[in-house]
Amino acid sequence: MTEPSEFQVADARKGRSVRLALRGLALELLTLKWDPLPRMSRPRWLAWLPHVGVVYAAVASCALTVAQLEDHYHVTGGPVVQMGLLTAASIVLGMFRPLAGWWLGLVSAALVAWTIYDDVGQGQSWPWTPAGAFTFAPLILLVALRVPPRVTIGVVSVSILYSVLVEAVFRPENSQTVLAGVTLLFGFVGVLGYALRATRLARGKLVEQESLTAEERARRTLLEERSRIARELHDVVAHHMSVISIQAQVAPHLVENPSQELKENLAGIRENALEALTELRRVLGVLRSEQPDDPANPHHPQPTLAELDGLVDNVRGAGLDVTTEFAGIRRPLTPGVELTAYRIVQEALSNCLRHAPGSQVEVGIAYGPRDLHLCVANTAPTRPAPPSPGAGHGLLGMRERAGMLGGELAAGPRPDGGYEVTAVLPMDPQHQPGGSAPETK
Repeated sequence: MTEPSEFQVADARKGRSVRLALRGLALELLTLKWDPLPRMSRPRWLAWLPHVGVVYAAVASCALTVAQLEDHYHVTGGPVVQMGLLTAASIVLGMFRPLAGWWLGLVSAALVAWTIYDDVGQGQSWPWTPAGAFTFAPLILLVALRVPPRVTIGVVSVSILYSVLVEAVFRPENSQTVLAGVTLLFGFVGVLGYALRATRLARGKLVEQESLTAEERARRTLLEERSRIARELHDVVAHHMSVISIQAQVAPHLVENPSQELKENLAGIRENALEALTELRRVLGVLRSEQPDDPANPHHPQPTLAELDGLVDNVRGAGLDVTTEFAGIRRPLTPGVELTAYRIVQEALSNCLRHAPGSQVEVGIAYGPRDLHLCVANTAPTRPAPPSPGAGHGLLGMRERAGMLGGELAAGPRPDGGYEVTAVLPMDPQHQPGGSAPETK
């Protein structure tokens, strides 16, 4: 016995694949699962328009079927009404179970052909009545809107094959063939349904992608803001660790006849400070920008509330009316609080410039016993704001800064049409102020 050649094996595999594909398609055609017609997403008041259209098509198909049977084929009595109702029921069923509706429509078409078989006259169409193919076409459209393309091809092919077989085997004498027109109509409806389904799926994927893009943009902005905060805090911590190292090195020379134990402790402090500084720079060095003019560059000191007057003057120079008010005793705070407070006020004033041109802005800073209170409020803009190229995540960055210190930030519109940003930042508890009257500038 000779072994099969490679070509024979390939042909066998190809034949097996074709049989499996046809079997899978047959199972899909016989799957009468629930698959309701989707509603329109927008505008909302037109959400049920497709369903209304299908019901209207069902009523029209019922009326056309009854009229065709009575007027063209002179069929009267109960079967006429039954055929019309069955045609309408198949279309209504197609709204919820598209393949079940299509099968019922095919059965209805066969019953109509059987009913008019003995009444077909000279030049009359069969097995489809003049309007029969048009009443069956909505069923193919309902299927093509909700099934994969291969199932749509199968539905169109079976519908055309039914017409070919019935007309070839049972065609009455003197009847007119409609095979060419039926083939063109069913093929066109199948392509139309496929195109509408592809458009709907593409639109849904686009909406999903836009949502994912917005979430990704917000997450990326949050990570960028955290990286910026880490760079700035790195500069602050690195500065203090350097000071500790220098003070530990100088301290033995400030004491007359320091003990060996004191020298060893100070040397240990300096060694630990240098080691911590090295590890800090190693871990956070990747966050350092290579641009020489980056504000996170260690050669540029981080801003504090002492530089707030210069910031306000710059904003005034840009055309915004800004007033500042301080309450409590103005005093230096921890570097992290100073930097965070300055950045929050800076971002809030930038938002006023972008989104509220011509408004009046009030900046309030209150030094409490344990917390620093910030408030930046603006009135309604006097002219339309120009389009802003920013990503619109300034509030996200401000909340992130406040949250990293254990503080809180709130923002929202005011009753007069303006906007307000308030923040509460915890202070270093070692600063216990007295109190003073508000100072207005």
